[in-house]
Amino acid sequence: MKDALIQSNARTLPQITTDTYNSYIAYLDASAKTAETYGRALRQFAGYLQVNGIAQPTREDVISFKEHLAETGHKATTIQNYITAVKLFFSWTEQAGLYPNVSQHVKGAKISREHKKDYLTSAQVKDLLGSVERETVKGKRDYAILTLAITAGLRTIEIQRANVEDIRKAGDNIVIYIQGKGREEKAEYVKIPPQTEKAIRDYLNARGATDPAAPLFTSTSHNNAGERMTTRAISGLIKGRLVAAGYNSDRLTAHSMRHTAVTLALLGGESLQEAQQFARHANLATTQIYAHNINIAANTCSSTIANAIF
Repeated sequence: MKDALIQSNARTLPQITTDTYNSYIAYLDASAKTAETYGRALRQFAGYLQVNGIAQPTREDVISFKEHLAETGHKATTIQNYITAVKLFFSWTEQAGLYPNVSQHVKGAKISREHKKDYLTSAQVKDLLGSVERETVKGKRDYAILTLAITAGLRTIEIQRANVEDIRKAGDNIVIYIQGKGREEKAEYVKIPPQTEKAIRDYLNARGATDPAAPLFTSTSHNNAGERMTTRAISGLIKGRLVAAGYNSDRLTAHSMRHTAVTLALLGGESLQEAQQFARHANLATTQIYAHNINIAANTCSSTIANAIF
C-alpha cells in the first residue's frame, strides 16, 4: 500500500540525490571504518538506481537490489551488510522527513551459521610452528605472531593494534591488553602462556625495540621497514606460512588461527562459558557453533551403520 502511494505521488516526492547520501554519512555516529562500509554500500545502491532509471525507489526496488547483488556473485555476508546499510539509511530519511522508509520488513540474506574456515589440529599446529625458521628477525616475528594468534585467539586487527607496552602483568599472569572488535580503547586483556611471552620477547630483543609506545609487530619490507604492520600484511604473513608448511587450502586463513584456538580449548575440556570468555564472544550461541562442529566430527553413527551392514 505504501509503495502504491509512493508511485502515485512520485511527483511530490523529492529525489534521493548524492547530497542525501552524504548527509546521512555525515550524520552517522560511527567509526571511520563503519562509515566507509556504509558509504560503499550506499554507492552500490545509488548506482543500481541510476542504471535502472529509478528516482523514487520503492520496497520492490530494494528487494530487486538485493536480488541483483546475489545474481552478480556477492557473498551472503556482503549482501547482508549492504541491505543493513540501506535499511538504516531509509530509517533515517523517514525520521528526517526526507523520504518514506520503503525498506521496512525487507529481509537480509540468509547466512549459514557454519564456519567457513577450517581449524588446525594440535599436531598440525606443532608442524606449522616447527616450520618457521627463527634465526632471523623476520622468522622470530612470524613465529611470535602465529603463537600469539593461536594461544590467545586474537583477531588480526587486535594483533595489528598492539603496542610493546600492551604486554603487562595482571596479578600472577602475563597478559596482552587489546583493543577488541568495536572497541575504542584497550580495556580488555587476554592471558598469554609463558611460551608465547618468550616468543614475543625473543623477537623484540632481536628487533631492538625499546620504545613502549612502539608497535608490537613491525614490517621488515624495504618500503616501510619498522612501521606498524597492516592487517592485510598480517593475514598475508599467516597465509604464507600455512602454504609453506603444506597447508594450502582456501578454507585455511589467518582467521583459522582463532578458530583453532577456540576449538582446541573446547577439545581440551574447557567449558562453553570459559571458551566464550576466552574468545570474547558477545553471544554464547557463537561459541556453541564450535561445540556443535566438534560433536558432529565425533559422531560415530556412520561407522556403526557400516559395521552393521558390512
